[in-house]
Amino acid sequence: MYPDERSLVKKMEGKPFILLGINSDPLEHLKETIKKEHMTWPSWSDGGTDGPIAKQWNVHSWPTTYVLDAKGVIRFKDLRGEQLDQAVEKLVKEAESAKQ
Repeated sequence: MYPDERSLVKKMEGKPFILLGINSDPLEHLKETIKKEHMTWPSWSDGGTDGPIAKQWNVHSWPTTYVLDAKGVIRFKDLRGEQLDQAVEKLVKEAESAKQ
């Protein structure tokens, strides 16, 4: 998913959007992945598949994606590719309209 995430971050630059990553790999592997994949967004290590973030967010498969709106409400889950882009675009438009 890293290429799609990079593309989405670039496309949404300057808009009310942020991508946050939670990774189940060990911290050293995550550091290597950040460099290798040119990740420019924040990403945390959860310390494994049974880490505290995975438990709190009820994650049982990887990758799991949550798309939250500007109020922090989960609006979409487990979208990929074009569906993810469309969901993000919809919520960004909502956030921009709310600012006016």
